[in-house]
Amino acid sequence: MAGTTLAYDRAGSGPPALLLHGWPGDRSDWALVGDLLEADVIRPDLHGFGESAPAGDPSAAGQTAALVALLNDLDIDRVVVGGYDVGSRVAQTLAATHPDRVSALVLAPPLPGAGRRVLEPDAVAEFWYQSFHQLRLAEELVDGRADATRAYLRHFWDHWSGPAFTVSEERLDRLTARYARPGAFTASIGWYRAGAGMVRASLAEQPPADRLATPLTVLWPEFDPLFPRAWSDRVGDWFSAADLRPLDGVGHFSPVEAPQAWAAALTEVLT
Repeated sequence: MAGTTLAYDRAGSGPPALLLHGWPGDRSDWALVGDLLEADVIRPDLHGFGESAPAGDPSAAGQTAALVALLNDLDIDRVVVGGYDVGSRVAQTLAATHPDRVSALVLAPPLPGAGRRVLEPDAVAEFWYQSFHQLRLAEELVDGRADATRAYLRHFWDHWSGPAFTVSEERLDRLTARYARPGAFTASIGWYRAGAGMVRASLAEQPPADRLATPLTVLWPEFDPLFPRAWSDRVGDWFSAADLRPLDGVGHFSPVEAPQAWAAALTEVLT
């Protein structure tokens, strides 16, 4: 439709659920979760990712505007939003700027509250890639090079996932095909170049005068090296109705690693 600038999959019937992926992934991150839901499931590729690359504004504001246009085109007034990684940040922006469109949030980190802890040695050792993505060298070494892209993606999927999860070669093949197209990798790191990465966001954050009232379920993984559970201690400073739940045995890619847990949490707020 005319206003839609995002590629997306839509399947199922029932209350609508909008599921937002992370980096380095795409809308297929939510395929297993979507199959478990009795809902009208919408899974877009965010701007700069998958089949939505390279066009569009990669910032949180630009991603939010594209999602509102998508909901308008689909004639959806209110929606439950699930998200992790980049998708979590975008979902929070959508709920904060368009609270009338979001009935509930189900999110994995990042959530606000890390503050200057993001500069601690262990965190700096994990978030190096966000500084690397600011350099032209990143695109010169990776963009358009299938072997380099696959190796780069494999590093993150291996390092960030939980100990019981191994990324499949099929998933790596699909993501490599998406990210290795000329310009696609550079488009995907546009999110970080737009200033939306964890380090910048954490150093700039301040608790709002009025906390976000949208009901929030937080699924915090046990083995995500980027977001230790200690950083969950200030979620209530930003959200007035937050239900914080541990997601044991799981790493960063929680919708892929634990689709049943995600489906259960989403089902609670969809019904």
